[in-house]
Parts: sequence; structure tokens; C-alpha cells
Amino acid sequence: MNRVRGQVWDQVWDQVREQVWGQVNEQVWGQVWDQVLEQVSEQVWGQVWGQVNEQVLGQVADQVWEQVWDQVRDQY
Repeated sequence: MNRVRGQVWDQVWDQVREQVWGQVNEQVWGQVWDQVLEQVSEQVWGQVWGQVNEQVLGQVADQVWEQVWDQVRDQY
């Protein structure tokens, strides 16, 4: 009888441990991962956008200025 009780206890404990660990793992790691992903994506996106914005706007501004200057120079 003790053997059966031990086997049942082991099975119940294994199932409880798996369920609890699964829920904790899903909730905690899900939240942590979401927060980390959000923070990293915001930082990376901000840096990338800042660099692209600076470079592209700088190039576009230079090109527009050259075109406007060429047109003004050609008219006079």
C-alpha cells in the first residue's frame, strides 16, 4: 500500500509541479520578455531612426539646396 501511495504522490507532485512551473514560466517570462523586447526595440528604433533621419534629411537638404542654388544662379 505504501508503494502505491508513493507512486500516486509522485505522479500528483509531478503534475502539480509541471502545471505550476508552466504557469509561472509563461506569466513571468512572458512579462519579462515583453518588457525587454519593448525596451530594446524602443532604444534600437530610436537610434536607427535618429541616424537615418539625420543622414537622409541631411542628404535631401543638400540636394534641394544645390538644385535651388543652381536654378537661382542660372536665372541671374
